[in-house]
Amino acid sequence: MDDARTLKARDIMTPHIKSVPEHWTLHRFAAFLSENGISGSPVVNDAGEVVGIATLSDIADFHWNSVDHSVEAEMTEEELQETRRLRQFIFEEMQRVPVEVSDIMSPILFSVDGEDSVESVARLMMEEHLHRVFVREGDRLTGIITTFDMLRVIVGESA
Repeated sequence: MDDARTLKARDIMTPHIKSVPEHWTLHRFAAFLSENGISGSPVVNDAGEVVGIATLSDIADFHWNSVDHSVEAEMTEEELQETRRLRQFIFEEMQRVPVEVSDIMSPILFSVDGEDSVESVARLMMEEHLHRVFVREGDRLTGIITTFDMLRVIVGESA
């Protein structure tokens, strides 16, 4: 493999990106991720345009929506019981509503140019706490770089 300082984004990217339609159900999306051994995917609209990204973390955040529990310290036991009952009711009702990928995705998609240095890609991933960035040539997505790809650069393995 080339010297890591001279590598470009296109040199280490995975060229095949698996995108998903925004109207897929959460269940279908989760199955897709599992079947393909990936943890996230760009989301496309009916015109095939990328409109965001959805990940396993988005699924988890949706199902186990984090709640600020600091106010619970000020609640009475009766209020706590009512809060738990309402959360359970909401959770059960949410199971009946078909949730689509567009409901959980992030509309922000980080991408780099294929000519960008691997060092600048690594900086972006660290600054933004990203596990993946997409590589583009003009307006077209041509690949993806993941933390695994960066580890391969560190140990000197080629894709």
